[in-house]
Amino acid sequence: MFSEILQRIVEGTSGGIGAVLMGYDGIAVEQFFAPEQELDLQMVVVEYSNVLKEIRRTAEILSLGEMEEISIRTDRFLIVIRMLTTDYFVALIINRDGNFGKGRYLLTREGENLFEALS
Repeated sequence: MFSEILQRIVEGTSGGIGAVLMGYDGIAVEQFFAPEQELDLQMVVVEYSNVLKEIRRTAEILSLGEMEEISIRTDRFLIVIRMLTTDYFVALIINRDGNFGKGRYLLTREGENLFEALS
């Protein structure tokens, strides 16, 4: 079930490369990559999971509220990370010229389905 949801997100986003459902412990639950992609999205997200923990902790210390989404832009890619629970998040990587807005929308919409499947 997770794979189908991730596939809908990636294929529905122009420029979508891949998506991964991961725990804050850095262990991937499921992932989907568009055919012929050479980027190791899982490794990217594992590295960012440590940063996410720090951002979440800082938000808690400053009483800013629950972290919902993080966006990272590089000169090659856009990475959108959406928190699902206190233990899990989903990350989408998009080519720099891809449709960032559509990717965010699909992560939000399909995030509900991922949340339900995790329960």
